[in-house]
Amino acid sequence: MATLTAICLASLILSWFAATLRPRPTALIDALALLSYVAGGGIAAVRALILLSRFEVTIDLLMVTAALGAASVGAWSEGAILLFLFSLSNTLERFALHRTRRAIEDLLDLSPTEATVRRAGGEERIPTSDLRIGDVVVVRPGERIPADGVVVFGQSSIDQSPVTGESIPVDKECGDTVFAGTLNQQGAIEIRVTREPSDTTLQRIIRLVEEAQSEKAQTQQLTDWFGRRYTLGVFAASALTFAIPWLLLGQPSHTAFYRAMTVLVVASPCAVVISIPAAILSAIARGARHGILFKGGAHLEQAARIDAIAFDKTGTLTLGRPLLTRVLGAPGVNPDDVLRLAASAESRSEHPLGRAIVEGANVAGHSLLPCESLTAVVGKGIKSELSSGTVWVGKRDLIEAQGLEIPPSLLAAVEELAREGHTVMYVADQMRTLGAVAAMDTLRPTALEAVARLRALGIQKLLMLTGDHAAVARAIAAQVGIAFEAELLPSDKQEVIRALTAEGRRVAMVGDGINDAPSLATASLGVALGGSSTDVALETADLVLMGDDLRRLPEAIGLARATNRIIRQNLVFAFTMMGLLLLATFAESLRLPFAVVGHEGSTVLVILNGLRLLAYRP
Repeated sequence: MATLTAICLASLILSWFAATLRPRPTALIDALALLSYVAGGGIAAVRALILLSRFEVTIDLLMVTAALGAASVGAWSEGAILLFLFSLSNTLERFALHRTRRAIEDLLDLSPTEATVRRAGGEERIPTSDLRIGDVVVVRPGERIPADGVVVFGQSSIDQSPVTGESIPVDKECGDTVFAGTLNQQGAIEIRVTREPSDTTLQRIIRLVEEAQSEKAQTQQLTDWFGRRYTLGVFAASALTFAIPWLLLGQPSHTAFYRAMTVLVVASPCAVVISIPAAILSAIARGARHGILFKGGAHLEQAARIDAIAFDKTGTLTLGRPLLTRVLGAPGVNPDDVLRLAASAESRSEHPLGRAIVEGANVAGHSLLPCESLTAVVGKGIKSELSSGTVWVGKRDLIEAQGLEIPPSLLAAVEELAREGHTVMYVADQMRTLGAVAAMDTLRPTALEAVARLRALGIQKLLMLTGDHAAVARAIAAQVGIAFEAELLPSDKQEVIRALTAEGRRVAMVGDGINDAPSLATASLGVALGGSSTDVALETADLVLMGDDLRRLPEAIGLARATNRIIRQNLVFAFTMMGLLLLATFAESLRLPFAVVGHEGSTVLVILNGLRLLAYRP
């Protein structure tokens, strides 16, 4: 397309130069004119004829008809200019689409074609497509990770920016999740594959972007409908512009036909039709490169209208796993000793609270005592045999069942922590109650900043919906500074979304679990976190935020609003230019060359305006 556009321009320039020569090379000028027409309008003519055979009238037919009409009245140069500018606008449109689709091509390039698998006989290179769940893959420094999996050996720093949008490499060690297509920067690691190659996070992103670019927004569908019908109207108006002055007003046929061709050019809705996809596709591509995946233009439009947001708590506003928050010592007992004994007792436990205590002790730098045995007391806690003796970690009744008293000051402190939403466990040895440890699901590091940015965007209706206990919900909601509703079933969350919608609000629901799927489907915009969400949540959501970074949500809404602004700018500009050109055609007998430049120039400008979204910054 670009080559043909260049040939059209070159032929046009050469023909102008040839026209200045004496004697005038008529045959050469005619040949150059024919070449400019074929290069500039050949593809459009073929497209127009194919669609016309299906009884579809398009802008291509308008442009080719106008150019041929100009040539028929001796204004072949104006016709060639029209075809050149029309071809140029099509070239720019293809360039814009290429820029937006490059996101998919770049993602495809991230997938390594081969992987090093550890087999019984050693290491073996196999095609990535042959990887299966459970395979152990060796990834050395500088190599891309071939599949989603979990690190089982080694530690390294991973550049996850292509998948999650994180700008800083993330440290990974045993037990951490890694994604296909990300770059291993430092140490050699071994990964156990957890997803089939066709179902990796990277492949999901690619499918989401492809689906988004193929789905038309509501306004784009409207302009397509408008464009087809409007084109027929333009042909009819052009025919009347020729027939009425010639047959009824006595104008020369040449003059009437020339004006009809001018109307055909200036009234063509090229700029109107291209203004919306140019903006939407650019926005989808920009979002995809920064970890924001819209599943289509309609959802991009919906995001711009959001005025209320509901958040799930566990795994969305919070990390979804408990962390050690407080350590209390009974009178005369050092809290460090309490934590060391509790972590030693829990060192063999698989319970999330036990892991939180052990992780807290490791962070504090405590060395643990050997745990010789561990016995779970169902619903109450654990009993561990350490080298120093027996230790109990659990609820109040477990401690009192051993005949041990809990000091009143410790009991009061624990009750206060429980009111704040902490889960508290007492720690005791054979002699006495030593203290207590508290754990709690904590806020995501980005939650506070995300909420502040959403409020800065004018979204004041923010609330948290959770099935958790009211005390826990109140503590989290207070930290974020938003309203909450607690102890909700999935159907209750859905009813809250419906009630907000009934108030006339456009509601976004942000969640990550299976229990959030009904609410995600009911909301005006369902939003899922790409790294931690369940498959059901990802499939139900309209917008996916990679990297589990809630700050991407206000960025997505800002991008959607910027897209709507540019679409409005494009439409106002396109219709204004069309109106001015039509007015000039009838009032001032606008010459065809100016009509061509004005019409096609406006098309080029709306495309370039839409491409600005590729460089959007919050």
